[in-house]
Amino acid sequence: MTEGRDVKSKKKQLAIIGNGMAASRLLDDLVARDATDRYDITVFGEEPGGAYNRVLLGRVLSGEEPDAIVMKTPRWYEDRGVRLVSTATVTKLDTASRRLQLKNGDEHPYDVAVMATGSVPLVPPLAGVFGLGGELKKGAFVYRTLDDCARIRAHVRPGDNAVVLGGGLLGLEAAKVLCDAGLHVTVVHLAQGLMETQLDHVGGQMLRKQIERTGIFVRAGRTAEAVLGEHAVEGIVLDDGQRLAAETIVIACGVRPRREVAVASGIPVNRGILVNDALMTEVPGVYAVGECAEHRGMTYGIVAPVLEQATVLASILSGRDPTARYRGSKIYARLKVAGVEVASMGIREPELESDDVIQVLEERKDAYRKLVVRNGQLVGAMLVGNTKIAAQLVQLFDRGDSLPEDPLEALSSTCAAGGARSADRVLCNCHRVPLSTVMAAIDGGAATVEGVAEITQAGTGCGSCKSEIAQLCTLRARPAAVGE
Repeated sequence: MTEGRDVKSKKKQLAIIGNGMAASRLLDDLVARDATDRYDITVFGEEPGGAYNRVLLGRVLSGEEPDAIVMKTPRWYEDRGVRLVSTATVTKLDTASRRLQLKNGDEHPYDVAVMATGSVPLVPPLAGVFGLGGELKKGAFVYRTLDDCARIRAHVRPGDNAVVLGGGLLGLEAAKVLCDAGLHVTVVHLAQGLMETQLDHVGGQMLRKQIERTGIFVRAGRTAEAVLGEHAVEGIVLDDGQRLAAETIVIACGVRPRREVAVASGIPVNRGILVNDALMTEVPGVYAVGECAEHRGMTYGIVAPVLEQATVLASILSGRDPTARYRGSKIYARLKVAGVEVASMGIREPELESDDVIQVLEERKDAYRKLVVRNGQLVGAMLVGNTKIAAQLVQLFDRGDSLPEDPLEALSSTCAAGGARSADRVLCNCHRVPLSTVMAAIDGGAATVEGVAEITQAGTGCGSCKSEIAQLCTLRARPAAVGE
């Protein structure tokens, strides 16, 4: 079936390819900027239903219903005049005629196309991991979608053995859920320290100790070489020859940007889809945002930069601020990894001879705090097991404020960033929501985390700020009036 352009419509056709977190934020910002007056918007998503928060997949893996992490129901699109085409795979853009092609043969016209295709899991070249049909062998799973969660849950049983390949955020999250479900879980990780993208060696070792306290076994500095079992997973062979029994393997070895549609369409790519500061590709009318986009040599796999890009692009496409530009993002994350609080920002190691490093190691608590200081300013920090001062450090890092004369004071929870400006510190890093905005929402009647999220969007990204929002809701709750 081929759809033609509506010659009576004066609106342009805006096609968004992908329906993940980047597309969801882009839609929010386009709607807020009245872009539906300018465009007929169509969203093409490969998965059924509306957009969901991929960061919170662990909740579904642990047994919650998928609705718990859904950000947009199909009704949301309908109510705002946005057309949602689910279970649709875009294969190519004909950039000359401005038509996109679907796997089922359908074609759709567009005037502007936004590629928000995200990323896909990396599957290492393990001998025996694939079945005869080229699919993952029974008992082997990637961990990326709601469907992945459902299939893992249906397969695992208490008392089984599971091996998780990858000691990053997703791998450790999956390991914790499986351990809590009564499985014997081993994490196999290439690097000596866990989460080496966010943490240095010491931080990774401290995290490992805390992870092992939860009952999870860790084999660091090792790789899996082969999967055992003829028809289903029975175990794995490590690079040192050791064999680990396993009925379940969860592959969480990282992701790569999805760029196959761009390649098929002749759109320039490198690691990701190449874009400039306006999020434009070299092909007129085609933009890219999120994990699939490569900007100034960087691709981002965390939430905050993805949301920042979406906001910039919405400002450009809506006409509210055609000169808006994305200049890159400062990298910081505050996470709860398998029950362990972790925060990381900026660089992990000193880069200049003049850089100072301050480290506090609490051996008995397996807690670790580190600052990297340059010319009196914070350029990097990491916290494992003790993240009480994460919000203050993010404020110092983001604004470039000067540290106290003794930088050790910055590691004290009594040292509020910016002094009197502490109420303006960013509470929700993902959506850049300041503390003052959250407090105003609570004072205005938002009595729950969900109520605050509906008003401010705080807590709807990675979710790491929810505990602080809950505390604020309790502390600032309005006393009940007489007769209530």
